[in-house]
Amino acid sequence: MNEIKKFENEKKERFSSYNDNKDLNLSANKFMNQTLENKYSYNFSWLGRPIIQYPQDIVAFQEIIWEVKPDLIIETGIAHGGSLILSASMLTLLEATGEIETGRVLGIDIDIRSHNREAIEKHPLSSKITMFEGSSIDSDMIKKVKEFAKQGKKILISLDSNHTHDHVLAELNAYADLVSVGSYCIVFDTVIEDMPENSFPDRPWDKGNNAKTAVWEFLKSNNNFEIDKSIENKLLITVAPDGYLKRVK
Repeated sequence: MNEIKKFENEKKERFSSYNDNKDLNLSANKFMNQTLENKYSYNFSWLGRPIIQYPQDIVAFQEIIWEVKPDLIIETGIAHGGSLILSASMLTLLEATGEIETGRVLGIDIDIRSHNREAIEKHPLSSKITMFEGSSIDSDMIKKVKEFAKQGKKILISLDSNHTHDHVLAELNAYADLVSVGSYCIVFDTVIEDMPENSFPDRPWDKGNNAKTAVWEFLKSNNNFEIDKSIENKLLITVAPDGYLKRVK
């Protein structure tokens, strides 16, 4: 067995054991609950743009992109644009190493604030990014995205906009079929289901009405995807439990 394969096997054995480690999981859950209350995910940036994600999920996203080698990444939810820049930077690396020919990123948001749009368009990686403004579940937008997606040979999708059950389920039904076999549809903020009720008093989502309940509902009638539990087991700390969906057929 070569050293790389040995390392990978050791890694899998290690994080597979985490499920049975109650103290480790309690510590991770405590960290998540306390840091979510204190907006920990707002503390980070990627190549100069704020990226409202946990570092663990950023690393996982990077690993997935390198493994899958998509040439098109579609993201719903733009905010400050940090995630778009992350995707663009990874596709640039894939191009530079000859893994893909041309990489593109498409971001969709119902309200792209002018200062964010300006900052994204001025970024050195902006040439890789296209932005559509409008609701991701509007029928005209879905048609527009699907037309754009014809440029991609291998597609990865990230859903991180409105986190209500109905909205996320509509996004999954609209876009999941664009995901290439072996690639992922990553549904962020499924952690809402695991938090105490009324944790988001100023938001329309809550326990029982969120991205995770949408994922569960979607998977009842779609067997093309499976939850990749190995990712959240490895991370321990993630805003996307049950949200790393791998297309298996």
